[in-house]
Amino acid sequence: MKDYITVIGGGLAGCEAAYQIAKRGIKVKLYEMKPTKYTEAHSNQNLAEIVCSNSFKSNLHTNACGLLKEELRYLDSLLIRIADETQVPAGQALAVDREIFAQRVTEEIEKNDFIQIIHEEVTDIKKMSEDGIVIIATGPLTSKSLSENISKITGQDKFYFYDAAAPIVTKESINFDIAFYGNRYEQEKAKGEDEEDWKNRIKQQDASYINLPMNQKEYEKFYNELINAEVVTLHDFEKREIFEGCMPIEIMAKRGMDTLRYGPLKPVGFDDPRTGRRPYAIVQLRQDDAHATIYNLVGFQTNLKFGEQKRVFQMIPGLENAEFVKYGVMHRNTYINSTKLLNNTYQLKQNKNIFFAGQITGVEGYVESISSGMVAGINACQLYQNKGKITFSELTMIGALAKYIATNNEKFQPMNANFGILPELGEKIKDKKLKYEKLADRALSALKNKKM
Repeated sequence: MKDYITVIGGGLAGCEAAYQIAKRGIKVKLYEMKPTKYTEAHSNQNLAEIVCSNSFKSNLHTNACGLLKEELRYLDSLLIRIADETQVPAGQALAVDREIFAQRVTEEIEKNDFIQIIHEEVTDIKKMSEDGIVIIATGPLTSKSLSENISKITGQDKFYFYDAAAPIVTKESINFDIAFYGNRYEQEKAKGEDEEDWKNRIKQQDASYINLPMNQKEYEKFYNELINAEVVTLHDFEKREIFEGCMPIEIMAKRGMDTLRYGPLKPVGFDDPRTGRRPYAIVQLRQDDAHATIYNLVGFQTNLKFGEQKRVFQMIPGLENAEFVKYGVMHRNTYINSTKLLNNTYQLKQNKNIFFAGQITGVEGYVESISSGMVAGINACQLYQNKGKITFSELTMIGALAKYIATNNEKFQPMNANFGILPELGEKIKDKKLKYEKLADRALSALKNKKM
């Protein structure tokens, strides 16, 4: 057996796995093909590059992803610790300055004496795993040659779907005669609150989002242009499967005139300071860097042509002169049929020396990927030291996700953290917030009672 564990992929899952192995005193060879070779969506030389949203989702205890972050903090997750350190204002969500985040992760990995970073593309996993342990954490943008190699190892012919990212604009190009700061629900006038006091409160509060209200006429004009805009023709793609959790806005819009108003453009929780009334629809922009100079359009993942993005999105009131520093893109995401291939430690059933981690396993989302990297890293160490595997209780979110991807499901789709995958409570609770709070409390209790 080799005196080190190999981790392939320097993304969120790969870096977390490498850190968990190294902290247990085992050497790691971390392979990352950048900067020698880039995928169609990557451009930063650093590890742990974030290519879609900069949000790690809610921090709330009563939110499934918030619970997962609490679990990971308790277990000493490097990636979540750095996300906390590099966060930017985002209301109840944990959002990061993506450049600083990637830089900090890279610094931590590079200075770790147990980790050796090798910048080259891996194409032969079988050879690596013959006398050593390998974690494949190549993410949703696994290179073609490695994808073909994984197909041979797993016996899967094809394994991919398509994902999309939202555009980013400069703050200085936003029209603040229309735009206003504010977090959902904090904008509405309190009962009995004076009009002037309400407006002053909105101006003074430390709000995390920029909001762009639309009336019915503005919304319908935007909607009609959006659904008829030109999209990028995906000539090289053999199959077009869109994951519901990251659907291009133009595809979502085609489901019906009001779909966006019940989705990313829902006006609930806001009043337009210009009218004092709830707008017909509202577009939110979330801070994307520490200096608050650039903002991403929340929920605006898209596959529109760049020129069409500029034309259509500048129809949104307040973005008529928007400067786009990054346009939305659509790219192929790769995942294996984990329900048939992996156990609940992310270990390949047919080859015990191979683990998978990250979105390639079918866990969907940044925090979920980090979670899988941690579990795979811990269990790779257990195997290396000839110890029994460590599984996490299905009462925890980290354990429930691992169980989900390992449970046979003929219609397997990528899965985010959600309370629906946790076992039910032994009591009926109608209040959803109270129910989630009890589920979260139970999860953390189960985690803290587990001996590691």
